[in-house]
Amino acid sequence: MEATQNAAKQKPRKNPVGIILGIAIGLFLLICLLRCFYSVDEQHNAVVTQFGKIMKVNTAGFYVKAPWQKVKKVDMTTHGTGIGYVVSSTGQNLVDKDNGIMITSDFNLLNIDFYLEYRVSDPVAYLYNAENPEGELSNIALANIRTVVSNYTVDEAMTTGKSQIQADVKEAMITELNSRNVGLTVVNITIQDSEPPTADIIAAFKAVETAKQGADTAMNNAHQYENQKIPEAEANADKIVQQAQAKKEARIAEAEGQVARFNETYAEYEKYPLITKRRMFFEKMEEILPGMKVIITDGKTETLLPIDQFN
Repeated sequence: MEATQNAAKQKPRKNPVGIILGIAIGLFLLICLLRCFYSVDEQHNAVVTQFGKIMKVNTAGFYVKAPWQKVKKVDMTTHGTGIGYVVSSTGQNLVDKDNGIMITSDFNLLNIDFYLEYRVSDPVAYLYNAENPEGELSNIALANIRTVVSNYTVDEAMTTGKSQIQADVKEAMITELNSRNVGLTVVNITIQDSEPPTADIIAAFKAVETAKQGADTAMNNAHQYENQKIPEAEANADKIVQQAQAKKEARIAEAEGQVARFNETYAEYEKYPLITKRRMFFEKMEEILPGMKVIITDGKTETLLPIDQFN
């Protein structure tokens, strides 16, 4: 008995640290092994990346990958969203005043809403080419809807033109989505409802249109006044310039005439200074006192012809 007990005491004990380490290594290997396998269902595609580089895209099936590779699954089924209306908490469709009111080609307002069906066409572009693909899809839809609806009258948009509007919007959206390459495509787009907007919106629209027409009228009147006054001002300016030119030429001619007369008088003066002085004096006195009689005498003559008495 004592020998058996001693032998049992001498048996080596298991190291707990080694056990824990072995379990940890086993779990790590199991996790790595599990991470190497993944499956893809019929409704998704899987994009496999390695250190940020796209390696492959898998459809439905069971696959193996390296532990350091990542897999992102993208839903490839068709989704739907409303444009031009919002759904209330009670499930009722309410008009989205910011996006549901359109202007037609005959300048009428129309409350029109659509139901858009779309799906992912390129999972890689969907994941990496746009930060918010659904947001870009919504903006593209609104922009093209407004453009297309503006090409139709309000009657056409409410009745016979619905199918053509849907086709035009779908074609325009597919073209723009392909050019932007956000990884989405349009499956279908249908008009849910189209009707005139509320009375408040119509009144506000009419007020805006009235203001625009008033602004256009004021602008046209201003252009008309401008077109009337500018030629008139130019004509007045030409008239003033011509009058000034005529006065200038008259003054120059007058000055030249006076210079010529002065030169002639001076020439005569040089010949006969005394006679010229007297003639100039008598002419000036006649000019100053046109009614005065000028009598030239030697102081002895008492009568002149015609005979006038004088003392």
